[in-house]
Amino acid sequence: MKILLAIDGSDFSKVAIHELIKMTLSSNSEIHIINVYEVPKTTGLGLHTMGGRIGNYIEEIRSNAQKLGNKIVSEAFDKIKAENKALTITTSVVSGLPKSTIYEKAEDWGADLIVVGSQGHGALSRLVLGSVSQYLTTNAKCSVLIARDRNKK
Repeated sequence: MKILLAIDGSDFSKVAIHELIKMTLSSNSEIHIINVYEVPKTTGLGLHTMGGRIGNYIEEIRSNAQKLGNKIVSEAFDKIKAENKALTITTSVVSGLPKSTIYEKAEDWGADLIVVGSQGHGALSRLVLGSVSQYLTTNAKCSVLIARDRNKK
């Protein structure tokens, strides 16, 4: 079984990691842990007049997001591997729109299951912000597990 675990370091992601660890998986199961970060969009207008400072700022944001993403997937890797050493686990940290990037990775990799945490947004928040889990359940060709914390309301 190929399982794509999409995490962002939030408490919701920790619930997703915990739910994945609780699953009984065969030794030939593969897990790919992905962290997707968004970098603010900029236009070229005004970049030259500011001496390129905005470009440096954006690169610093990208670098920091990559470092944080590496830490997030590394910690998840260690937790999962500690529970089941036989699993094949890979990781990636990429820039993009989370819902479409996770979807594309699942499709390209041939995932059998996508595991994500529920952010618990209400209807208005989902309408304004969009929902990664909603997008995945609607569009993914494989099963999607949305992990929820039973203790949160």
